[in-house]
Formats: sequence, structure tokens, C-alpha cells
Amino acid sequence: MRYYGSVYRPPSEARSLIVQVTYGCSHNTCAFCSMYKEKRFSIRPLEEVLEDFRIARSVYHHIEKVFLADGDALVRKASELYVILDAVRDLFPECRQVTSYASPSSIRIRTEEELRTLREKGLTMVYMGLESGSDRVLTLMNKGHPAAEIVEMGKKVRACGIALSVTAITGLGGPELLERHALDTAAAFNAMNPEYIGMLTLMVEPETPLYDWVHQGKFQLLTRPQVLEETRLMVEALDSPGSVFRINHASNYLALRGTLNRDRDAMLAEIRRAEEDLGRLRPEAWRGL
Repeated sequence: MRYYGSVYRPPSEARSLIVQVTYGCSHNTCAFCSMYKEKRFSIRPLEEVLEDFRIARSVYHHIEKVFLADGDALVRKASELYVILDAVRDLFPECRQVTSYASPSSIRIRTEEELRTLREKGLTMVYMGLESGSDRVLTLMNKGHPAAEIVEMGKKVRACGIALSVTAITGLGGPELLERHALDTAAAFNAMNPEYIGMLTLMVEPETPLYDWVHQGKFQLLTRPQVLEETRLMVEALDSPGSVFRINHASNYLALRGTLNRDRDAMLAEIRRAEEDLGRLRPEAWRGL
């Protein structure tokens, strides 16, 4: 396979065939994100995309999952996405899942008819970053969209039959916005009621505005007890029946998995146990964890 620059994919796409449909991210100015900085956003030539799929067919005898990279495949013309999905179906009849990242902007430019056609042609799920349900946090981090718009686009995707996986980031508002970030993020999840909810813990990456803010003393990171507190507040406020909830990224302090609302109490019990265990340690001990 031929790849340009760094390639990123969700954790659940570890065993997927990854083909770049676009290069980079169409927004790429979030203050916390270091992804795709080495390349400008562009649309990859369609024939190159199709050729990569043909190469993959000649190399791999069985492909069940396909991930369309980079950061925002839905920006492509709908007609070209139809061609790509048709090629996936023709070349890999065994394929049961095709997914991609999506942004509120790329979802907005797609009509409902186009989204339904994409689903009919095999696009089963998109991954969208909410990051926070708090407009104060989203503005601070230059997300580019208010929470209400992100929620609206998430609901649009689901209404057209495409499954939705949404992520947010613990600690993104710092100590000052801890409670607001937790409660507003839960409210946004509840409004979208996505098939999957994923939580990351904020990691400060070099060469980002956030990195500079932290080192200049303009942004304060949460302590580990505060991360657990924020997570507990959010889970307590979640009301999204049927959503699979995951905290399983390498950035997370505590691994959680369950289905809402059925497993909410059990997950809260795990969080409280982690808080109690941490509370028995001296601060100098948990700071190093």
C-alpha cells in the first residue's frame, strides 16, 4: 500500500484495510491536536485511490473491514465516494464494514439523500470528534463548531442510517471548566444517542498551541483525582440508552466499558473504587502514576 505522511485511525480499526481517500484534515487548527501537521489537506486523485484498492485485492485474500483515511473522507464529491464504495463492494464482497472520520462541516455539505445513498453503497459508520459539549471549551480549543452544530450533524448522520461513533476528551477544559465540561459533554452525548461513545484523556503534544499554553502557565492540566472526578460527573449525567461506552485508549487512566444505560451504575462503582484507591495514596505517589 502507498501512504503519504502519517496515517491515523481509531483504535477499533486496528485490523482494517486503510486507504487514503483524502490527505490531512480539512480543519486542522484544533489547539490540542498534532495530527496531519506535515501535509496540507487535499483530495487524493480518484484513480490512485481505486488503484490502491486493486493492489490490496492482489495482496490480501480476505478483507472484512475498510477504513477510508485521512481526517475527513466525506469532503469528497458524493459521486466520487459512490465510485469508491462501489469498488470496495466489487473487489471485496466479503467486506462487512466501511468507515471513515467525519466532521460537522463535511456532514453539513452532504444532503440526506447523499448520506442515505452512501449507506446503501456500504458506508456503515463514521467517527466524529465532539471533544466537548461546552462551547467555552470548544472556543478555547478552536474546534471550529459550537456544540449545537456538532449535535445536529450527529443526529443527521444517524437519521440517514449511518452508525455514529463520537469521542470527547477528559480534561480539555482544565480545572476551571471541569464541571461544565463534564455535564455539557454528557448532555451532547445524550442528545445524539450515538451507537458508540469513546473518551480520551487529554495528552499534551509538542508543537501545538496547547503545549505552549501549558509551558507558559496559561493552561492547567487536571490532576489524576480531577480526571476521575470529571469522568464520574459525566457518567452520572449520561442518559443515552443503547450506546456502547468505552474508555479504552492508551491515554486513559481507568479502563471502562459498558452499554448505557444498563451498565452505568457498574461503571460508576468502578470509578468510585478508583477514586477511593487513589485517595489512600499520598499526592507525591499519584502524581507519578
